[in-house]
Amino acid sequence: MRIALLTYSTKPRGGVVHTLNLAEALAALGESVTVWTLGRGGDAAFFRPVDPAVTVRVVPFASTDGEPVGHRILRSIDVLRAAFTPGHYDIVHAQDCLSANAAGPCLRTVHHLDTFTTPELARCHERAIVEPYGLVCVSEAVAGEIRAGWGLRASVIPNGVEYDRFAHAAGNTAGAADARSAWQRRLGRYVLAVGGIEPRKGSIDLLEAFALFRREEPRLRLVFAGGETLFDYRDYRLHFDARAAELGIRPTVLPTVAHTELPALMAGAAAVPFFSTKEGFGLAAMEALAAGVPVVARDLPVLREVFGDAVRYATTPAEMAAGLARALHPDPHRITYGAALAARFDWERAALAHRACYQHHLSRSKNFARPSAPPRVRV
Repeated sequence: MRIALLTYSTKPRGGVVHTLNLAEALAALGESVTVWTLGRGGDAAFFRPVDPAVTVRVVPFASTDGEPVGHRILRSIDVLRAAFTPGHYDIVHAQDCLSANAAGPCLRTVHHLDTFTTPELARCHERAIVEPYGLVCVSEAVAGEIRAGWGLRASVIPNGVEYDRFAHAAGNTAGAADARSAWQRRLGRYVLAVGGIEPRKGSIDLLEAFALFRREEPRLRLVFAGGETLFDYRDYRLHFDARAAELGIRPTVLPTVAHTELPALMAGAAAVPFFSTKEGFGLAAMEALAAGVPVVARDLPVLREVFGDAVRYATTPAEMAAGLARALHPDPHRITYGAALAARFDWERAALAHRACYQHHLSRSKNFARPSAPPRVRV
């Protein structure tokens, strides 16, 4: 099959990480895969090297100072649509609402559902659910939201995880231990929030929890590592900074962490708080489990589905603080269970499931007179 995977950015956001790993795993199965993306800020390549078996097409996208979010979204769609060549592929698979709007007829992965107030974004989000010829979700919980909200059925194919990369970072080799120690010397003892400072990540809830929690651990540091976002969260960031000052917290906000350095940063953490208000799978939390790091997560149905008993759950800042306090004294059985869970989500299995999904949709396109429900793919 000739497969096009489309994503909105070259930066290390969860959907982009998913796209690259899926592309490489499909190529390893012998498929012909091209990844299309926008090169924002002058980027000509992704945040990490991509297997040469995958063709990469980065479409230049010039930045415009002061451009409103809605206008930037529409311009992003127009630029990607003008460059993309859908007729060259058997399967066109968009990984987000922006690329789904640009791609034309496509299969679309819905990682999670958003609620937007910006009119352009709301329309983009709606079109990217109702117009694709098929939908894929990375969890049953999100597929259930789509059934409830739109009456549409989606195939469920869980994420893969780069288990070996994160497990190695937690290992006892001299190189792994030195890499962890380098972060710990720089940061001290720290908890690590991955994904940036934004409303969906529950960053202010984390501040409130950390303020309660640090009474018992005054030397513990709160560290944020995140990537690019299309949205304008300046007001939220101002609120975050003001609240941090009121609470006497000085979080460390790292610049973009190199792909090669992220596993050691994760493995060196004392705990990973994962307090998102919306998620589709929880990739960063699963990477933490692969690295043997305790996770405290917001109590969401999707996270209960994916993680089961491998993580602790909390709803309020007080519960989050208590969970973090317990996580500093990790349960070896929970750590072992979490690592085993993470090891189950490998990208080869995800790629095989995607290939079966693609074959299903190709067979439907050759015989429209024979209606068929989407495949219930399991990994």
